[in-house]
Amino acid sequence: MENKKIFLSRIFPKIGTALLKKAGFTVTSWNQDRPMTQEELIEKAKENNALFCTVGDKIDQKFLNECVHLDIISQFAVGYDNIDVVEATKLGIPIGNTPDVLSKATADIAFGLMIATSRKMFYLHKSIINNEWKYFKPTGNLGIELENKTIGIYGLGRIGIEMAKRCKGAYNMNIIYHNRKPNIIAEKELGAKYVDFNTLLEQSDVLSVHCSLNTETIGIFNKTAFDQMKPSSIFINTSRGLIHNEPDLIDALNTGKIWGAGLDVTNPEPMQADNVLLQMENVSILPHIGSGTVETRNQMATLAALNIIEFYKNNNVPHIVNPEVLKKD
Repeated sequence: MENKKIFLSRIFPKIGTALLKKAGFTVTSWNQDRPMTQEELIEKAKENNALFCTVGDKIDQKFLNECVHLDIISQFAVGYDNIDVVEATKLGIPIGNTPDVLSKATADIAFGLMIATSRKMFYLHKSIINNEWKYFKPTGNLGIELENKTIGIYGLGRIGIEMAKRCKGAYNMNIIYHNRKPNIIAEKELGAKYVDFNTLLEQSDVLSVHCSLNTETIGIFNKTAFDQMKPSSIFINTSRGLIHNEPDLIDALNTGKIWGAGLDVTNPEPMQADNVLLQMENVSILPHIGSGTVETRNQMATLAALNIIEFYKNNNVPHIVNPEVLKKD
């Protein structure tokens, strides 16, 4: 491992770099306060044996075919929709990721956005900044309560389960969900009920998105979907911005098809400062900070580093997306 070179595409938590250096790797990283262009990433990757990257890096067919020499790519994220996994597998390049460790932190953001949206917190905070807080209005600035309402989870995986737990524990919310297949464990532990997609749209008071981005989910929350939701419903997305159609979401909010929205992800991302969603009364938006705690980001850096270390040490990637590429003795 002494001669192996690892390149880090961003300034990641130091714990990951320290682990790689302790294991004997030569580690270099991008240290500018901006993302790399794909051309810059390709150039640096060609000088190294392994890549430590994240969701903003475009690891597509072009990149992979120019960097076929890479032994492994380790992603600092649970999602990997920025990576052409099919092409990487064809080229025999293992892809690692960092699942599980960010579930609770991301669920906290979804839960927080639900509360903030239901009480118009972001908008009312700005009203103070704009010197608009003048006097008490008995019928003004009214939100909606969450107690005993129905939370609909689209994608009841690890993060979705954590969100459901919070909603059940804090507000005794009724839990319905839609997955590719039923989650029997969640049904037993939380009393969650599996429903079809249309029923999820029709019955949810809060609809929270926790699915992965793929050909089936891209743009699934569009005009047709929003038209089926309750006028009193709140839409929450902490997964990927491409899962909702932003112009359709804006229209649904403007026409009262839904009551509010809380977003940690946008389409496109990053969002422009003049986006009309930022000025809407019943909308709360954050800059994709779902995993943004010191503890979670340190754990992510640790897992991403260990994927590389274990690959070179034992031909094993603890958290691998395409296990079929690993050669077995």
